[in-house]
Amino acid sequence: MADLFHRHADMAEHPDIAEMRERYARIESARGVTALDGLVLLTGLYTAISPWVVHFNFSNPELRTNNLLVGIALAVIGMALALAPERMYRMSGVVAVIGVWMIISPWVVTVGHTATRGIIWNNVLIGAVCCLLGLAAMMGVVRQTARPPGAGR
Repeated sequence: MADLFHRHADMAEHPDIAEMRERYARIESARGVTALDGLVLLTGLYTAISPWVVHFNFSNPELRTNNLLVGIALAVIGMALALAPERMYRMSGVVAVIGVWMIISPWVVTVGHTATRGIIWNNVLIGAVCCLLGLAAMMGVVRQTARPPGAGR
């Protein structure tokens, strides 16, 4: 029977060690930006449940649907940023665009209904948080791409 479990005396002899070290270095260099992924995800989850938190789920069904769909989209973006950061960080500007939409949505979406002060403040604060997170993620991408390969922190 063939030796299926060839053991290396030292980990340095492992055939995949160079690739693993390169991958870990790449992940570690983008560590500061990945802290935003969870915040984008949490912002998306709050946006999705905010009609029930602020109690406008029955009084303003159009805005409820808007917040639910935008919240799900933000949560998906947050998960995608966490799972595939090197492919998705170029899309981090979408979070800022969603933030701008959330700021103007109480006036655009509410057809036939009036948005109360609580609804407006809720969406404006969500939009401001999204804009800040999107801009911070874009700044991290710019900083990461400006850094020469192999450079430390």
